Formats: sequence, C-alpha cells, structure tokens
Amino acid sequence: MKNFFVILFSLVILIGIFFIGYALITPISPRETKTQEEVQAETSIPKQTMETKNQTEELMKAEFPMEAPEEANALIRTNLGDIAIKLYDDKTPITVKNFRTLALSGFYDKTKFHRVIPRFMIQGGDPTSREDNTSHYGRGGPDYTIADEFVEGLSNVRGTIAMANTGQPNSGGSQFFINVIDNIGLDYDKPPLSSSHTVFGEVVKGIEIADAISKVKTGTNDIPLAPVIVERIFVR
Repeated sequence: MKNFFVILFSLVILIGIFFIGYALITPISPRETKTQEEVQAETSIPKQTMETKNQTEELMKAEFPMEAPEEANALIRTNLGDIAIKLYDDKTPITVKNFRTLALSGFYDKTKFHRVIPRFMIQGGDPTSREDNTSHYGRGGPDYTIADEFVEGLSNVRGTIAMANTGQPNSGGSQFFINVIDNIGLDYDKPPLSSSHTVFGEVVKGIEIADAISKVKTGTNDIPLAPVIVERIFVR
C-alpha cells in the first residue's frame, strides 16, 4: 500500500513537471493578448479608412484636367479623346451624386463604350466591359439602382448625357449614354413611358469625339471592333 502511494505521488510530480515545461516552451499567440495600443489601432481602422477615402477623392478632384472648360465638372477621357461634361447638380442631384461617387471610386476606369450606334448614341459605364468576353457587355452595374429624376425642360437632345436602364422605372445604376442626335422619344413625357431616361448633364466640349465614337466599326450587339476605352472619368 505504501508503495502504491509513493508511485501515485511520483506520477503527480511528473505530470506537474510536464505541464510546467510545456507552458514555458509554448509561445502565446499575439492575438490572444492585446496591448492598449493594439486595441486603439484596431478600433480606429474605420476612421482611418474614411480619412484615406476622403483624401483620395480630394486628390482626384485636384487632378481635374486644367484644359477643361470652366463650366465643366466632369471629363470623360477616352483613347479617342476627351469629352467635357456639365453635370446638372441642381436639377438631378441623385443621379449626379451617383455618377460622381462612382467616378471618384474608379468604378469607370478602363471600361469601354460597349454599345455605339451612329445617328443615335454611345453607351458606356458597364464594369463587365473590362472583360474580353463580350457576351456579358451591357449587363453590368453596381449592386443597387437609383431613382429616376425627370425634370421638366430636360430632354434627350444632341449632346446630353443620360442614364441607361432596363426599361423599367428606377432601374438605372452606372450605365450612361451620350446622345449624338435629338432623341426626344427617350424623354419621360414622351411615349413609351417605360423607357424614360434621366438627363443629368450636357457636353460642353468634345461632342466631335462622341460623334467619332458613334461612327466606329461595330460587330455583334453594336460593340466596337476596336475597343473605345474610358481611361478615366474626372469629376469635381
């Protein structure tokens, strides 16, 4: 019996030594214990991200091309030339804010004018147009839609920029088009009402670039054979 207790006591000692040794050689994960500085850094990430975003947007606004006309507050830079736009902030604030936000985020960078029709319009703003697979062109956009803004006196006349949509009310997202002729049949107060398109700006310089784009050779679904690339859209 005495030997049994001696053996049991020895086993307890050995087990204790084992766990003490294991604790000494096993490192503590940095994620298990955090310093006050680490906690503060983690909780400030959203603020830093927002500050960085604001700084980026301000930088992009500061980079607005000097050669643009004074009245222009957007400029579409393509591989065929620049198109300067005056956005109607006061008349269509929802649409303009959406367009400006997407432009500042780089959403339109390296997309294409994926649908061009002479004596009609040129259409762009689809993020899928960055792909080589043209079967997706015309289907892309952000993960949301915006409300239509129909203003009396704004019409889809030559040189205006308007929102593309699915043919249903309030279905615009990122795609837009520039009218190269008067297309008043696309207005909200002209039939068919289900195809109404919000006009949110006008070309103030570079309409000849839009005309040239509308005349490039196209293939299936009016897609240019030689890509017309939107290098970037500047806004201010």
